[in-house]
Amino acid sequence: MDFFEAHPNLDELQKNHIEDIHDLILRDKNHPSVFAWSLLNEPSTTTEAANEYFGPLFEAAHKYDPQQRPRTFALVMYSTPDACKCYHHADFLSLNRYYGWYVKGGSDFEDAERLFRDEMDAWVELDLNKPMIFTEYGTDNYIGESKLPSVMWAEQYEDEYLDMYHRVFDDYDMVQGEQIWNFADFQTVEGLMRVNGNKKGVFTRQRQPKRVAYKLKERWENIE
Repeated sequence: MDFFEAHPNLDELQKNHIEDIHDLILRDKNHPSVFAWSLLNEPSTTTEAANEYFGPLFEAAHKYDPQQRPRTFALVMYSTPDACKCYHHADFLSLNRYYGWYVKGGSDFEDAERLFRDEMDAWVELDLNKPMIFTEYGTDNYIGESKLPSVMWAEQYEDEYLDMYHRVFDDYDMVQGEQIWNFADFQTVEGLMRVNGNKKGVFTRQRQPKRVAYKLKERWENIE
C-alpha cells in the first residue's frame, strides 16, 4: 500500500510539514542568497495521494513568502515524466539523476546515455515551459584508481560519465543549472556499496582536490 494511503496520521503530518515550511521561510526570507525554496528532497510522488498531500505545501510557501520566490523539489530517479504526479507544483524542476552509476553503470554505460536522453525527451514532450536544474549527479571515485578500459570507481570512468552528462545538459535548452554530488567525500555507515564512506566528492575528506575538481573548473569557466 502507498505511504500516503497507509499513514495513520497523514493530516497531522501535513499540518506539521506546513508549519515547518512557515518556520523555514520566517527564518530565511531576508537572506539575500535565497532565490528559491526547495520544499522536498526525493519524495515519493507517483500517486494521486502524494499529489493531494504535497499540493498544499507549495501553496503554503507562496502564502508565507512575501516575495513569492520560486518553489521546487528534488525529484528522485523514479519520479520520471510518465510517473511523477507532482512536478506541476514546482516552478522549476530539480532532478537527481544517476544514469551510468546506479542505473546502467559499468558495462551498460552506453545504454545509460540512451535512457537519459529518453527521459529528457519525455520532459520536452510535456511542454512545461519550466527551467530545469540538476541538483545531483556523479559517480564514486576512489582517489588514485586508474584503469583502461575504464571501470566503475576509476578516474577514467568518472571522466567519461561527466562528459556524457555534460553533453546531455548542453543539448537541452531547458537545463539552466548543474550541481554535482558531492562537494567532498564523507563518512557513511559500513556497507557493500561504499568503500569507507561516500566517494562522490570533488574533494577528499581532507579538502584536497581530486582530478574531477579541475575538470569541473574548466567546464564552468567556459560556459557561455
